[in-house]
Amino acid sequence: MFRWGVLSTAKIGREQLLPAIVDSENGVLSAIASRDLSKARALADRFGAPHAFGSYEDLLASKEVDGVYIPLPTSQHVEWTAKAIEAGKHVLVEKPLALDAKDIPPLIKLRDQKKVLVCEAFMVVYHPQWIKVRDLIASGAIGRLRHVQGAFSYYNVDPKNMRNQLDLGGGALPDIGVYPTVTTRFSTGKEPIRVQAHIERDKTFGTDIYSSIRADFGDFELSFYLSTQMAARQVMVFHGEKGFIEVFSPFNAGLYDHHRIELHNQNHTEAQVFRFPGTQQYRLECETFARAALGGEDRVFTLEESVLNQKVIDAIFRAGDKDGWEPV
Repeated sequence: MFRWGVLSTAKIGREQLLPAIVDSENGVLSAIASRDLSKARALADRFGAPHAFGSYEDLLASKEVDGVYIPLPTSQHVEWTAKAIEAGKHVLVEKPLALDAKDIPPLIKLRDQKKVLVCEAFMVVYHPQWIKVRDLIASGAIGRLRHVQGAFSYYNVDPKNMRNQLDLGGGALPDIGVYPTVTTRFSTGKEPIRVQAHIERDKTFGTDIYSSIRADFGDFELSFYLSTQMAARQVMVFHGEKGFIEVFSPFNAGLYDHHRIELHNQNHTEAQVFRFPGTQQYRLECETFARAALGGEDRVFTLEESVLNQKVIDAIFRAGDKDGWEPV
């Protein structure tokens, strides 16, 4: 069994990853760390973890932990990923791993030196609905793909929330812009060549709160919008010459809508519905990571893929400061 440690008592850990680890078939929750030992102990007791630590360093030094999940503020991801690798731990780090693509290659070098598994936590690539989208496109179900359209928005104006704190890596693009990007790249196996973007920032927070983006993939285009101050919405549509695929709750399946995708024919007279009820994408992510860390050959989201995805986000930020196209 893979023995997990978790750095911090962050909300996504409490609500998503810790339950996923506890329910997983090949992992156990061994330890939780917080800068406040009482918080770590309370959460460890809640989820049945035998060990609690009052510092991240103490957890990384523990022989009771094989690998760690890191849900710290975005600005701390690179630092603590490096420290965990140095300690010889496998690492699953919450997205986005970095705020600049150039910060990831040193982690790749360190990963290879220490011979550990390090992955950015994109749970969507383990969800069977996205594997189905990828397979449908590859099989020619919609013919030649011409356009991908997406949206991801929610409303959050809490100044204490890290998503609204620039120094912690807040903003729409780091938080949710990565999802239309990564799912398009995953589903098509293609990389964007150049991007255009319009970006608006909050006058108080300084974070990006709205973006409208166009990405040129050569064979097709991706257009999507994001916002942290609009009504909640998620959708992704892959439109081809012979039909289109609509993903109704692409990133938080089961929350924004059911686990389902629809394949429509060319003249919109027929549709096939594919449902994936009860799928727990965070559990699938944890189980796949654990198998790979223990020597399995499961496909995981690699750091090399993280570099490619972050390069797109970096290019979007640059494009937001100019008119016209920006190369990726």
